[in-house]
Amino acid sequence: MPYDDLRGFLGTLEKEGQLLRISEEVLPEPDLAAAANATGRIGEGAPALWFDNVKGFTDARIALNVHGSWANHALALGLPKHTPVKEQVEEFARRWDAFPVAPERREDAPWRENTQEGEGVDLFSILPLFRLNDGDGGFYLDKAAVVSRDPEDPENFGKQNVGTYRLEVIGRNRLAIQPVPVHDVAIHLRKAEEKGEDLPIAITLGNDPVMTIVAGMPMAYDQSEYEMAGALRGAPAPIATAPLTGFDVPWGSEVVIEGVIESRERQIEGPFGEFTGHYSGGRRMPVIRIDRVSYRTNPVFESLYLGMPWTEVDYLVGPNTCVPLLKQLRAEFPEVQAVNAMYTHGLLVIISTKKRYGGFAKAVAMRAMTTPHGLGYVSTVIVVDEDVDPFNLPQVMWAMSAKVNPSGDVVIVPNLSVLELAPAAQPAGITSKMIIDATTPVSPDNRGSFATPAKDLPETREWAAKLQRLMAEARD
Repeated sequence: MPYDDLRGFLGTLEKEGQLLRISEEVLPEPDLAAAANATGRIGEGAPALWFDNVKGFTDARIALNVHGSWANHALALGLPKHTPVKEQVEEFARRWDAFPVAPERREDAPWRENTQEGEGVDLFSILPLFRLNDGDGGFYLDKAAVVSRDPEDPENFGKQNVGTYRLEVIGRNRLAIQPVPVHDVAIHLRKAEEKGEDLPIAITLGNDPVMTIVAGMPMAYDQSEYEMAGALRGAPAPIATAPLTGFDVPWGSEVVIEGVIESRERQIEGPFGEFTGHYSGGRRMPVIRIDRVSYRTNPVFESLYLGMPWTEVDYLVGPNTCVPLLKQLRAEFPEVQAVNAMYTHGLLVIISTKKRYGGFAKAVAMRAMTTPHGLGYVSTVIVVDEDVDPFNLPQVMWAMSAKVNPSGDVVIVPNLSVLELAPAAQPAGITSKMIIDATTPVSPDNRGSFATPAKDLPETREWAAKLQRLMAEARD
């Protein structure tokens, strides 16, 4: 059965040997973030971490690295923990085809147990806040789902966005939010500010594992994240009505924060150690006024460490970036076989495709750069033939080393959009983008000498599956 809340998933992780309880007393800084950072350095199969003995905090319950391995990611989708990453992406794509699955509205959400309102709101009394990197400008809520509605079409369920955005705590009842321009919440905020209005929002913390995956997925503007969660879960996603805003929020959240993004109000936010592996500097960002907080008794505070890959964020946004790009490209180019967008949230993408004619691979790459996600992220595209596995980096390196003639196969497109967090952008938000065509030329492109390629033996695929099975049995 799919998980309706974070606590149910943590129970499964513990049963599967994928959750490690730290019983010794630890410091909130640097121990918590350092431990989460370390999970990305100990190899495949790293566990989630549970801390409930943190110096200076009473009754703290902190979960880190919940999605931070392919084993944990597989379990979140209800798959065996040894499922290979390529198979996880393929299953993700298969479930995508069931979209949309309407959510199920439920009453008696567990987060209704406790409430703070108005001037009584004090996040510091609810959450055990700590910094993630020593250069961060403050405390961050970085694994939340932010719910907002289109001010011009507020009753349109599909245009209700559920997204993950970084949130800095700048006061007991105030947050700063970074709405990247290509993201839906930025579109909602722009529309509200053009009307001179605040933008109501709901922020949910400690969500079920699939809802967290979907909140970071680059979907179309009018596609519902709740309906996608249902497709990925194989059952309707449970939702509830937030009491102040009336918004649809996950039923099983640990904490629900409601308030508004104040119109045209800006305050310095940052720095923050980002998914790019670099700090982003301080910038003037929109401000959230919190008007109500609803929360479970003794809530679990789930946080996400970000830094130089691999960290939890890379596991979390890997498949949910690959599959939308695959589906969007394949809708126009059915020749596309697979998409690997695992690297830094798709700043680099590897695509395997068949070709209709000479120059076709470059056209596929240019389309990848103009998808909803590509506009803000995809900066480098490597295109390989259909018999090259884009998830097998030695094969990709072979294609690049054997098939790329830089004079005709490397294309630089100047002055395109990218998110401001991209470290190489100059100025912030603008970059040149690159296509590397590592495919075999086809007519009328007759360059090179590629007439006699060596291919895998017919029995290779069967033996690869057999060896993987034997290795998994040996580990067990």
